[in-house]
Amino acid sequence: MSSRRNFLSGLGALTAAASAAAVSKVAMAALPEPVTQSSADTMAPLQPTTGRPYNPVVTLNGWTLPWRMNNGVKEFHLVAEAVVREIAPGMKAHLWGYNGQSPGPTIEVVEGDRVRIFVTNKLPEHTSVHWHGQRLPNGMDGVSGLTQRSIQPGKTFMYEFIARRAGTFMYHPHADEMIQMAMGMMGFWVTHPKAKHPQIAEVDRDFVFLLNSYDIEPGAYTPKTSTMQDFNLWTWNSRVFPGIDPLVVRKNDKVRIRVGNLSMTNHPIHLHGHEFQVTGTDGGAVPHTARWPEVTTDIAVGQMRQIEFLADAEGDWAFHCHKSHHTMNAMGHDTPNLIGVDHSEVAQKISELIPAYMAMGERGMADMAKMDMPLPANTLPMMDGEGPFGGVEMGGMFSVLKVRKDQKPGDYRDPGWYQHPAGTVAQEWHGEVVAAKRKVVPQTTQQEQEIHIRKPHDNMAH
Repeated sequence: MSSRRNFLSGLGALTAAASAAAVSKVAMAALPEPVTQSSADTMAPLQPTTGRPYNPVVTLNGWTLPWRMNNGVKEFHLVAEAVVREIAPGMKAHLWGYNGQSPGPTIEVVEGDRVRIFVTNKLPEHTSVHWHGQRLPNGMDGVSGLTQRSIQPGKTFMYEFIARRAGTFMYHPHADEMIQMAMGMMGFWVTHPKAKHPQIAEVDRDFVFLLNSYDIEPGAYTPKTSTMQDFNLWTWNSRVFPGIDPLVVRKNDKVRIRVGNLSMTNHPIHLHGHEFQVTGTDGGAVPHTARWPEVTTDIAVGQMRQIEFLADAEGDWAFHCHKSHHTMNAMGHDTPNLIGVDHSEVAQKISELIPAYMAMGERGMADMAKMDMPLPANTLPMMDGEGPFGGVEMGGMFSVLKVRKDQKPGDYRDPGWYQHPAGTVAQEWHGEVVAAKRKVVPQTTQQEQEIHIRKPHDNMAH
């Protein structure tokens, strides 16, 4: 797991952004001071000190954007800019994002709030921001060319609308979006209910993250943006396991997890050890009568899902995308399957020509996680997550739900690995082996097993 030394530093870890080289200081003077974040650690929830109260969320490996109140309007300042994001310890990516990070900071408001968002563009090309799922005036919808002029480099635009309904939303560009979203431009938005809501429960822990993906070749730093679906890094909030923080909860906490998908394929998100209900989408809260128990929910491209459950089972529970190649890391593509193939003689001959050559995958990929292979700079090995019993052999879209009975309310610090009660871990069987009594089945003859096929020909009336 990544370092959580700065976890409770909260706003202490936020620093004022340096003045934009291409943005007028005079124009910026009257705006809310832009705040940026340099750490990829999960920040403590931002407790509201102004405006209407709410129970804040925790952004996995992320943070919430502070605001200022101006005559009853909640004002935010997003800065679109190039950022360096740590994908996991040992690998950094050169991305585009907001306020120092990709994804950008989570925006939290309360149903009925009038919201004003200033967006300053420090990118080398124009941009815009679409407020995905919001009910707002058409001219605030953020589709460049259709509902507004694009925000040119060095310019600042203002979006203003009322957050009309509580729910789970996100924001992203609708300008050159194939490039800008492939470079990491996106962020989460949560609108809390203004009062007790019949379809929205109060919970003890409320996590948010976005599903996204990148195509960064080994040894490179910048994603290939023309990739359609053949990505090699499948990420949560632009982090991969073991760089993703765990979701830490107290036993019997009511837990909500909100997930948005801004990658280019669907993701069946699966939780171990608990059943949950899908309680909301970006279309709003799901009525109680329409909910049913699940352990996996599929999230299509451009969708949001919020799930809720009672964390009543102690332990370290896997939480992951169920597409197996999404729980790796820097995947190799177009690699032939060599399982069961004895290629030792071939490997020896190749090694004579290429001393560093290593035969790969003749017994499966698990061996790869144990090999200490030399890798290009800024590259993560595949399947290198370690657990208390050895290699987890996971990477990418994978984390751990940690349920502890002695976790303090509001404490999100990693408690370490679960200490299993004696006799509750699967072990090798050392007991007496008694021969099983099996029913004798008469063997069929070779002739009975054969299937005779006659090919039709012209005079068979077929």
